[in-house]
Amino acid sequence: MTDTLSIAIPLFHQLTALDGVGPYEVLQRLPGATVTFVGEATGEVRTDNGFLGLTVDATLDELPNPDVIVVPGGVGTRQLGADHAITEWVRNAHPTTRFTTSVCTGSMVLAAAGLLDGLEATTHWSVMNELNALGAVATGKRVVEHLDQRIITAAGVSSGIDMALRLSELLVDDVAAKAMQLMVEYDPQPPFDCGSVDKADDEVMTRLITYAADKQ
Repeated sequence: MTDTLSIAIPLFHQLTALDGVGPYEVLQRLPGATVTFVGEATGEVRTDNGFLGLTVDATLDELPNPDVIVVPGGVGTRQLGADHAITEWVRNAHPTTRFTTSVCTGSMVLAAAGLLDGLEATTHWSVMNELNALGAVATGKRVVEHLDQRIITAAGVSSGIDMALRLSELLVDDVAAKAMQLMVEYDPQPPFDCGSVDKADDEVMTRLITYAADKQ
């Protein structure tokens, strides 16, 4: 790894907080790493349901060529079409990044930027068809790598931490990645085994649909 490592996480209204903050907690601990939350304008953006605010510290123009990009997801990605400023920034920055990555529906931004045409990519399980429609080949895998293209996509929310650990290995080495894992004590032992669609029964799916509708 070089002496300094510039990592940019674009923020936008109605993003999912953990999509950005999860990778941040891992990557900001790497030696020489600086993580900057960027956006169209500095100041606060509100996450999915407006309960939590995150702060944009630099504009997109102030950080045009980061070493690493991590695009979070959330319902706000539906507004980030091919001509949106964040999508354009990703498109222009990618040729010089070491890695351009996404979490959850952040992959739809990469696809809208033209970076996933014909490539296998992952996203939240609920928007596989939308990702396909943008030219990617959607898959339910947790993390998908295209190292020749310097692109990594991660599935929904918590998978961003897995991806950040893999990035730590690619940027430094596996010992660094394991050290980051230990630093954040990432040792998942969930009380239920229902973290993917194929593990959920009809009762759980019905409850999920009800909860999701209530939040819209």
